Amino acid sequence: MTQIQDEAELRAIVGQPLQRALDKDRDRLTTHHVEWLRHSPLCLLGTSGADGSCDVSPKGDPAGSLVHVIDDRRLALAERPGNRRADGYANILTNPHVGLVFLIPGRGDTLRVNGRARLLRTDDGGPGYVDALVVKGRRPVLVCEVEVEQVFFHCAKAFLRSQLWDPTTWRPDALPSRAEIAHDMERPDDSVEELEAYYGAQYSANLY
Repeated sequence: MTQIQDEAELRAIVGQPLQRALDKDRDRLTTHHVEWLRHSPLCLLGTSGADGSCDVSPKGDPAGSLVHVIDDRRLALAERPGNRRADGYANILTNPHVGLVFLIPGRGDTLRVNGRARLLRTDDGGPGYVDALVVKGRRPVLVCEVEVEQVFFHCAKAFLRSQLWDPTTWRPDALPSRAEIAHDMERPDDSVEELEAYYGAQYSANLY
């Protein structure tokens, strides 16, 4: 097994990108980018800590409520109640560089945004646009505001290869349920039945 040591060796294997792949980068949001963000209900937020440790966290809301476009250089994501680990946000406090991938169900192409983030409080009134991120009457816990440095559309090959949106390939029951995993690895003192109830209707009702 030979480890790849430098970019020259990497490029000898994967090749050089086509010029059109390089030219699609933008440093600000266009109309097409804004429309994509308006219709996206899910993004993946990638961060890195000062020590180089990494985190990728999914962020989801109804389309139109996930992200607010402030202007052509800034966007904002709402943070909702969760497990309070906040690994990615802790990373942002020491290293503001972030990468985001915005998805639209059924679409293979995605929108990638790279930039610098900052965290804003909402318990002191918050930024002026915070009301645009209210869902079911609940304000965000905080706001992650991103200054766009690079934005571009990514091709669909990964999603086509994975057949992610093809329901005939879905096998959700091939693995233990979330309750069974939680019982085995996180909450052994709770029965599977109790955890099934916890991750059922009650879980969905407390999203906001």
